[in-house]
Amino acid sequence: MPIRIRQHVNPLARKFQSPIAIPDWQAIYQQGDRGAYPEGNRPIHLDVGSARGRFLLKMAEQNPEINYLGIEIRKQLVDWANQERDDLGLTNLHYLFGNMNSSAQILLESLPENSLQTISVQFPDPWFKKKHNKRRVVQPDLVSILVDYLAIEGVIFLQSDILEVAEEMRDRFGSNPHLTQHHSQEWLETNPFPVATERELYVLEQGLPVYRVLFRK
Repeated sequence: MPIRIRQHVNPLARKFQSPIAIPDWQAIYQQGDRGAYPEGNRPIHLDVGSARGRFLLKMAEQNPEINYLGIEIRKQLVDWANQERDDLGLTNLHYLFGNMNSSAQILLESLPENSLQTISVQFPDPWFKKKHNKRRVVQPDLVSILVDYLAIEGVIFLQSDILEVAEEMRDRFGSNPHLTQHHSQEWLETNPFPVATERELYVLEQGLPVYRVLFRK
């Protein structure tokens, strides 16, 4: 039976203010031969708003040397995504339920030092009404925390099919003095990752534009 979920939930609601439950990362991600990486410091790709998790699932299959972490505010999607991960036997992928805006600090400080190498925020809920803009995920405080914990030379990838949302995300990350836009053109023409999200595929099939930007620390 298909999962029935709400398309949008209010991240400012009291029930979403509890901190994310931090797991034992050594138990979550497979230990063993890390090759060139120190124990516990395999690169981590954090996807903020991972939805059904299909993007990270395919990325984890293609890149077993990288650990993938998705944060999603809709618990049903997290449960479903972790079950699919288990069915495939992937040991470099995990999804957590929670609100990134209320839990970023406690979550990121729990990760192995300098392991956060890549952050993606893709097609976040647009919250079109001006009075609801404060519900958007990319808020100034979150930007500051994400950049603080991003490793040197780490990258942040943002994309949306809503120009206003893309511009706001770009401007908020772009105002951080530790980041540099990694391309001279206003928007990236193509996705730098080998996997597209379901939303990205849908938008492109409609012949509509996707606004993308990449920053490096």
